Amino acid sequence: MPYSPGPDPDPDADPEVGPGADPHASHPNSPYFGAVVLRWNRHPSCVGLARLELRKALASWGLGRLEDSAVLILSELLTNAARHARVSPGREIETRYVRRPCGGLRIEVHDASSERPRRRTPELDATDGRGLVIVDALADVWGVGERNGPGKVLWAHLDPPPEG
Repeated sequence: MPYSPGPDPDPDADPEVGPGADPHASHPNSPYFGAVVLRWNRHPSCVGLARLELRKALASWGLGRLEDSAVLILSELLTNAARHARVSPGREIETRYVRRPCGGLRIEVHDASSERPRRRTPELDATDGRGLVIVDALADVWGVGERNGPGKVLWAHLDPPPEG
């Protein structure tokens, strides 16, 4: 699947969703209106809790058909941030789940580390190193972008499957 180094590969296709938007705005014209925004510590248990919250959001939006891919993408991005984002104690990781106008989903994982993830080719018997390979295989498009404040945002889009 395509990788994009910036906020969105096609800004005209989804102009209201981007990492620079205010996630806390409650106004219906806000880019993140209706988004689920949560903060997590770097403990491994946060991944399972974040998946649960994503499942709830998908069910409420009628996007259950995206659940399998969405929770796996979230798991990989959040685990990557929890393991590799070396930041000051007390810094949290933020997830955002946003229903896209096309009927799809945008998953974002924000962390305060400026270090960009690297896609690796792990040895066959390695027990890690496949996260971004999995994200690349499942997401319609994904990327890394700047965010307000220190750090970066990793994001992935899942589009609804074609009808029929």
